[in-house]
Amino acid sequence: MKWSRAVTAAVLFGALGVAAATATCRLSSYPVAAPCNASALVAPYHGVRSVASFGCVGAWAYLWVTVGYGAAEVSVTELLRYDGASGEWRNALRAVYCNRHDLPSYVETWGCNSN
Repeated sequence: MKWSRAVTAAVLFGALGVAAATATCRLSSYPVAAPCNASALVAPYHGVRSVASFGCVGAWAYLWVTVGYGAAEVSVTELLRYDGASGEWRNALRAVYCNRHDLPSYVETWGCNSN
């Protein structure tokens, strides 16, 4: 009885050793979560004075900012799309994406239905 347990244990350890020696490693790449904060969203733009509002859903975001000073001050809303390859937010043309109605509803509501 003791010998059968010892032989079984030896066979199991041997099988585990062979499995460990022939194991391959697979790397699966998961999409990096897009950073949804004001500084990341403002990065593609110049002259932003303040951020009034922003929001993200997946790879899409809207940004409502104030640019300019004095008489040239204006509030604008921008639509952005996250570029996973570069790890940066990029400007997305509202004239193209807002008319398709394939944006997440939250981003479409706030990013397309304003100035």
